[in-house]
Parts: sequence; structure tokens; C-alpha cells
Amino acid sequence: MPFIQNSDNDLKSMLKRIGVKNFEELLSSIPEDLRKNNDFRFTKALSESEVKKHLYTISKSNNNCIDNISFLGGGIYDHYIPAVIDHIVSRSEFYTAYTPYQAEVSQGTLAVMYEFQTLINRLTGMEVTNDSMYDCGTALAEAAHMARVITNKHSIIVSETVNPQYIEVIKTYSYGLNIPIIMIPSKNGITDIEEIEKSIDNDTSAVIVQSPNYFGMIEDMDRISEIVHKNNLLFISVYDPISLGILKTPGEYDADIAIAEGQSLGNYQAFGGPLLGLFSTRKKFLRQMPGRLVGLTEDTDGKTGFVMTLQTREQHIRRDRATSNICTNEALCMTRAAIYLILLGKNGLKEISETCLRNSHYLFDELIKINGISPLFNELFFKEFAVNLPISSDILIANLEKKGIYAGIDLSKFNKKLSNGILISVTETKSRIELDKFIDEVKIFLN
Repeated sequence: MPFIQNSDNDLKSMLKRIGVKNFEELLSSIPEDLRKNNDFRFTKALSESEVKKHLYTISKSNNNCIDNISFLGGGIYDHYIPAVIDHIVSRSEFYTAYTPYQAEVSQGTLAVMYEFQTLINRLTGMEVTNDSMYDCGTALAEAAHMARVITNKHSIIVSETVNPQYIEVIKTYSYGLNIPIIMIPSKNGITDIEEIEKSIDNDTSAVIVQSPNYFGMIEDMDRISEIVHKNNLLFISVYDPISLGILKTPGEYDADIAIAEGQSLGNYQAFGGPLLGLFSTRKKFLRQMPGRLVGLTEDTDGKTGFVMTLQTREQHIRRDRATSNICTNEALCMTRAAIYLILLGKNGLKEISETCLRNSHYLFDELIKINGISPLFNELFFKEFAVNLPISSDILIANLEKKGIYAGIDLSKFNKKLSNGILISVTETKSRIELDKFIDEVKIFLN
């Protein structure tokens, strides 16, 4: 239950109604030695996240309470979720809202969708955003298909530094559509741009690059965009929404289609789903975009209203004219993302980005001081990085898990050559104490 502030008069009224003199009388049945009253008193003002962490620490006094610290990433991240988001979306008009099929659906639902579109446009610097997709992987596959339709060319160039799970989804979609996929190798953890130039031919429709990429490295999106557009291709970028607090937006480096995983915007990791695909593009490509678009209009009485402006799928138009067979949008996840962005604002997002940057670089700098650990790549990174261990990464991961630490992702799962590589994610949720604990446990195990 969320915390609800009560005034002194409220407290007096409630205690009087209950029939006790003070709050302590309500605890009289609890033995004195089991009470933890002093633990709830703060010596200084704390932020919401600090209070939550403090109370969680107290809860660990319970038997069999395991405190786990997660440094997992790879597309789904542990960012702090303000309590007010849970409070707002727990209202029945939000959590019972289903995908709107008709223009007559709840104006409130359509209003939220409209605001979401506007917020993502401002975040990315793009012109048009739809009302979300299933997740980043499917959104990216839809973008590849969209590029093929727009250009009337068939092959797609994809950097191997794109999240390997997204690449598998693209390949699955492409198999049925007969879209040739040309994979571009990486050099020192980033896309080999020269290989992109060599791979472009008359049948190439688009180039897909992710930044920060799967290894956390920041790609040279300006240069890639220049090469792509010089050859009259479409540039599809994959971005991290949180990184846009300090990094260039897709609009600034002239992306044609911008795709992202929106889970980090106010949505829980929840064991890997549900997720939230973000899909933005240029206004001139609006009619080739999959999904739904909500517009603002006026009724016959001049009152402002929201309507479903675009929903180009086979249920609504001729099957051969449909842009996609996507059946829904992630309405509740989208609502959480909209609330999150409104709460943070431009400055709040920048602060979170800067904290992620500081925390990740602190951990990286300390880890590579440990004998046997070295950077896997020597490029700029945001909140995620890869290091090389003196042992197989799965051994370290298994042993640190016994200490309540999820150390990261074993990169050998995606590339057998990286058997000693581990991908580590650090967000604003990690305290210096937690970071130092990770460092100390790694030192103990390796030494």
C-alpha cells in the first residue's frame, strides 16, 4: 500500500475513533523486544528511493530474507520506479483499459496515448511516434519490413553489435518475407563502418545500428547516418531511452526510423516482460508505419476530442494494404512510460543519465584494477560495459550468485569466442556500498 500522509488532527481523530490514546497502544500485544521503532526514525531527510532502500534493509531482519544485487542488463534494466507510478496506474480506468479498436472508446485512454506519442517525439527528436509495439525486437523487425516497402528494395544491413535477441527476431520475420540480411562485423566492440560502405549495393534498403550497442559502446551515429543517406538508404537506429538525457537523439543524427525498448521508462523488469516497443519515424513515412496513431480533433460542437487516426492493419483495411498484422499496443506499459517521463522531465532524465554514467565508470575503473581483469573493448560506453576475466565468466557468475549478486551476462551465450567475457550493467539504483561489495567479492573470488 502506498504511503498516505496524515495531519496531526487526522491522527487524533482516528485514534479517538479507535478508542486508544496513542499509536503505541495499538502495538501493546507485540513483545517489546520485537519492536523496531528506532529503526524507522531518520536522522536526516532522505529521497524516496533512499527511504525505500532503508525500509527494505530493515525488512531483511526477517528470517530467510535474501538481499540480491543485480547487474544484469542486455536490454532489460533495473531503473528506479517512483512510487507514484504504481499509485496512478492502479486506478481502475488505467489498469482495465484494453486496446482501443474503435474511435468511440474511452477518451481518457486515447488522451494518454496522444500524450505518450508527444512525449516520445520530444524525447527522440522524431516527428511521428505510434502507440507502442510489443517490444524492441518485434518493433525492429517491423522497421526492417517498413524500410523494404518504402524503398522497394529488399536487403537489410544489420550491425552485429545490435542486441543478438533482436537480430534473431529480425531473421525470423525476414525468413517469411524473403528479406536478405547482411551482417556487418564489429571492430573493438563497435560497428565496422568501412564494412557498411562495402556492403551497400543496389538492393540495399536500410542499415540498422544500435547505440549504445549490445556491449554498451557508443557508436558514431553521425558518420553512419551520413554514409547511409549519401547512398539514399534509410537509417534505422536502436537507442536506449535513458541515454537520451545526455547523448544525441535519433532526430539529431537524422535517423529515419528510431526503435527502442521502453521497459526502462517506469516499467518493472518482471522476469523479462511484458515489455514496451517504441517506434518513431519521419512524418513522410507515416502511412507505412505499423501500429496505431491517435490524433486531436474537434466534434460538431467544437469540443476537443481524440480519435484513432491511423490503424493500418488487416482488421481495418484491405489485407493487401495492411502495413502489419500487429494486433495490439502495450497500453498499460505505455501509460507507465508516459507518467515516468512527465515526472522526470528533461532535467530529471539528465540527472539519471549522469548517475548511470558515474556509477558504471566507477565500477569499470575499479574492476580493471583487479589482477587478471581487462576491458573487453576500449571504446566510450554509457551504463553498460564488457570486461574480460581470467576465468570463464559462467564460473564467476555462479559463485557470485551464491553471495546474492547477479554479476552480469555471460557473453559466451552469444559468441563462443567470448567465453571469458561478461556484460555488466550499472544504473542509478546502485549505491556506492553495493558497488564496493561487488568489487570486494570479485577480488576475494579471483584471489
